[in-house]
Amino acid sequence: MSLQMVSAVSNSSLLQPGCSLLNFDGHVFFFGQKGWPKRSCPTGVFFLDIKQNELKMKPAFFSKDSCYLPPLRYPAICTLRGNAESDKHQYIIHGGKTPNNDLSDKIYIMSLVSKTSKKTTFQCIEKDLGGDVPEARYGHTINVVHSRGKSMSVIFGGRSYMPLAQRTTEKWNSVVDCLPSVFLVDFEFGCCTSYILPELQDGLSFHVSVARNDTIYILGGHSLQNNTRSPSLYKLKVDLPLGSPALTCTVLPGGISVSSAIVTQTGDTEFVLVGGYQSDNQKRLVCNTIVLEDNKIEIVERASPDWTPDIKHCRMWFGCDMGKGSVLLGIPGANKQLISDANYFYILRCKGAEEDEEEEQICSQASTEDQGDSTPFEDSEEFCFSAEANSFDVDDIDTYNEDDEEDESETGYWITCCASCNIDINTWVPFYSTELNKPAMILCSNGAGHWVHAQCMDLSESMLLRLSEANVKYFCNEHVDLNKGLQTPKKVMHLKKQPMKPLRKKKTMNLTTPVKKSFLRRLFE
Repeated sequence: MSLQMVSAVSNSSLLQPGCSLLNFDGHVFFFGQKGWPKRSCPTGVFFLDIKQNELKMKPAFFSKDSCYLPPLRYPAICTLRGNAESDKHQYIIHGGKTPNNDLSDKIYIMSLVSKTSKKTTFQCIEKDLGGDVPEARYGHTINVVHSRGKSMSVIFGGRSYMPLAQRTTEKWNSVVDCLPSVFLVDFEFGCCTSYILPELQDGLSFHVSVARNDTIYILGGHSLQNNTRSPSLYKLKVDLPLGSPALTCTVLPGGISVSSAIVTQTGDTEFVLVGGYQSDNQKRLVCNTIVLEDNKIEIVERASPDWTPDIKHCRMWFGCDMGKGSVLLGIPGANKQLISDANYFYILRCKGAEEDEEEEQICSQASTEDQGDSTPFEDSEEFCFSAEANSFDVDDIDTYNEDDEEDESETGYWITCCASCNIDINTWVPFYSTELNKPAMILCSNGAGHWVHAQCMDLSESMLLRLSEANVKYFCNEHVDLNKGLQTPKKVMHLKKQPMKPLRKKKTMNLTTPVKKSFLRRLFE
């Protein structure tokens, strides 16, 4: 095993605990940044380009028929291999935390559409599920099992917020273990079924799960209720006959008390377990080899790499599987770098057998909760990733530069802009043709100015385009009347109009009428 440090050339602050790595056609992509995506990369998906020990992040794109995919942290992710009818390589993404700390219960299918030397395009589709739909959660695992020519996804573990009836102001964001139920998800028919197994008594989160054929092995994990890391090793077997599925669970000896560990595949049946925590205040620096053969599992300790002093003495660490026996590790660098949220990164290469193309699923959880959200080791939070290959021989493309972006953290796209605002991140769909994954907003010039959603202001698309192009001030529906009342009327110069003299009728004298001399005198004077 060899450990090598890499320099993060651009935007290392986006790589934080809770992110995930996706591997498409040998190229590794980053997903789940901290904070909402910026305009230079609205998808929030980046290609990780590592050359000469330098790490660069380059933006990826979504197809026009893709749904909105928020930057989810600590989701459950696994690969979905193509069958005889399709060779496409896809990823399943379920749950996770949004930048607003809301939990997602949605499930997405992400696939590669096209890739050139300059642009990578993905397609993301949200799957509608019915039946026993798993509640919103994070820190759980998802795997795909194959039995009797059928395939199903298995969801287990994780954490969620307290039920609304039990939440108080002081503990509004408190989390609890999800019930130890096992969910079978059939993507073909879009239905979910939950199972309660007597062997699974306590809820687990940030555990490791490795699947092969019809069997899933669950190792380690942390329980909030008992504040323990389970030493148990569970063997979950799924049988998919023509009728109802059958699930059996067996508790095996030889487990490891660990949470937040990372698993990477090094051979046909060989995997390496790296990192994690063995207690609330102690990292686990020991590595293990996991071998799956003949419907059994074997876990043995192996030689660890020469950890650097920075890794040994840091309070927390995080990382994810890059595939092909490589692991990306990160440690906080707040005390040594000018950027407070920047990290040091290492690539750990585990020597193993030759690469295997067999259908195997790896799903592991890694790291701890975001450094700013909780005390390190107190509440072990990890993230999920699954990758099977690692290659960075890609031509240079435009590098994303976060410094070119305006700071949108104060405004935000998912605010309540007015009393009648109905924009919700969980239900929003594009309304204007110019929208992709965020609602269109416009600045109200009242006072110091504030942002409002164009859709909430009932602006037509033509009017929105006209306002964006014209250099005029806009006032929202709540302030337009107030603004009119405060305006001073412009002084208008009125033209003086001379009154028109009425035409006098000429008087004619009737010679037959007697005329007084006094009247004639006045008339001719």
